[in-house]
Amino acid sequence: MEAELIVRMLEKMEIIDVNQTIEEFESTTKDAERVQRETLKKILEENGSAEYLQNLGLNGSTDPESFKACVPLVTHKDLEPYIQRIADGDTSPILTGKAITTISLSSGTTQGKPKLVPFNDELMETTMQIYRTSFAFRNREFPVGNGKALQFIYSSKQFKTKGGLNAGTATTNVYRNSQFKEGMKGMQSQCCSPDEVIFGPDFHQSLYCHLLCGLIFREEIQLVFSTFAHSLVHAFRTFELVWEELCADIREGELSSRITVPSIRTAMSKILKPDPESADLIHKKCSGLSNWYGLIPELFPNAKYIYGIMTGSMEPYLKKLRHYARDVPLMSADYGSSEGWIGANVNPTLPPELATFAVLPNIGYFEFIPLRENVEDQVLGIEPKPVGLTEVKVGEEYEIVVTNVAGLYRYRLGDVVKIMGFHNSTPEMKFICRRNLMLTINIDKNTEKDLQLSVEEAAKVLAEEKQEVVDFTSHVDLSTDPGHYVIFWEISSEVHLHEEALQECCNCLDRSFLDAGYIGSRKVNAIGPLELRVLHKGTFQKILDHYLGLGAAVSQFKTPRCVSLANNTVLQILCNNVAKNYFSTAFR
Repeated sequence: MEAELIVRMLEKMEIIDVNQTIEEFESTTKDAERVQRETLKKILEENGSAEYLQNLGLNGSTDPESFKACVPLVTHKDLEPYIQRIADGDTSPILTGKAITTISLSSGTTQGKPKLVPFNDELMETTMQIYRTSFAFRNREFPVGNGKALQFIYSSKQFKTKGGLNAGTATTNVYRNSQFKEGMKGMQSQCCSPDEVIFGPDFHQSLYCHLLCGLIFREEIQLVFSTFAHSLVHAFRTFELVWEELCADIREGELSSRITVPSIRTAMSKILKPDPESADLIHKKCSGLSNWYGLIPELFPNAKYIYGIMTGSMEPYLKKLRHYARDVPLMSADYGSSEGWIGANVNPTLPPELATFAVLPNIGYFEFIPLRENVEDQVLGIEPKPVGLTEVKVGEEYEIVVTNVAGLYRYRLGDVVKIMGFHNSTPEMKFICRRNLMLTINIDKNTEKDLQLSVEEAAKVLAEEKQEVVDFTSHVDLSTDPGHYVIFWEISSEVHLHEEALQECCNCLDRSFLDAGYIGSRKVNAIGPLELRVLHKGTFQKILDHYLGLGAAVSQFKTPRCVSLANNTVLQILCNNVAKNYFSTAFR
């Protein structure tokens, strides 16, 4: 009876009022400083009994000044012992007043192993608030009808920690939460695939069925989504390989034998019926495409936009995604992390490369560490003091510090952002890079963005040979004297390119790092010649499979852009799959 009641409630649930949601956002951002003080007060009042805060001597104070005086800036490493106790079953108020019952796992692609992060209903509510806000602004510009969404979303298994808490990737915890499904219905963004596909135990089978469901409901698809641009490109690269099999399934109304999970087969049998007419049409459309250009609008003629996180380490996939999308707009999803959300994309018409995110001042308390140190601080080796949400300056770069509703206090996120402007009194920011993801040997400092720009420049040489970079990563090799940068490339074809072309790519990579410290060090041979290692096809798939084996979800996967010695397994996969290597001659 209770289940029936929930279903009825969901059916009656009102579609989100776009204008009201926008008005609420406008009101909240008008006086962001006041909202920030109120948000911090609420967080500290609700969690005042937590051991962590008690030990720091806040004594019930809830104002920002006392908070900053008593509570230190921390990294995940500082909080690890507390989170571990929670995961091991200690139900006393450790980081929060109310006991934490769920743990999120970060993707693990940055550090090589997943971090444990507290997750609770309050954090889920901030997630849905971000989703509602960005949907409202998106829907105002690109209204979606009452159709379906082709969502390449995957849930890895939840498991129990030693203390009996539910644990899973952050995306899994969101997708399995009842608020998510309710919210998606309110946003007219229901997934065209059944739950059995989303929660299936085998990613490859789930992906195949997502594609099949998309084709079955192709006329109804209003938008295409995945958490990351990488997953979207991966999905349509897979489509190129299996499209004829998908057509055969639709023609016969019979699911491919590659799908072996009984629950998925049962769910798919309810929606897959023989439809030779559709199969012929899809076959004709695919056969008529030139190198799969415009695949998405051909398959899904009513798709209004393609949506997912497309900034930062996802930017390299945009060229391929645009190839598939043709004139369907790409829209970058909101800005957050496993630790929680920060900002919503309220300017959906901007291309992903220019996407900015407006901070919601009522979902957490935010501080910003300036990256531009003054001369005095540099001499003394003092890090600049963090500034408040409304004190940031346009054009400056900062590292974000988060205090959230799930037990993180003055937590250094490790993300570098640039302030691009203000929406009312809340900043709009652009994601720049992860602060700790740097290629550095001595005085050189090259970020993930610098690496991306270098790869883009060198890929132009490859494009002249009708080839493209499928994916890339890097490593600082200090086993040589002097140390040198190693760039790993997987390229689109097994066909051997001219040696001269790849050698020129290697030289171009080396020349395209414009950091003065790098150029100076290369000229005097304090850093050795850059090395390009071309990988066998499928190497990055092996890396993805490695992370899936650790329990990561594809929806959360990000190719690590800089692989350290600590990330030994991934480094081994890369080194064991080198087809050819080249050393730069650029600075001879």
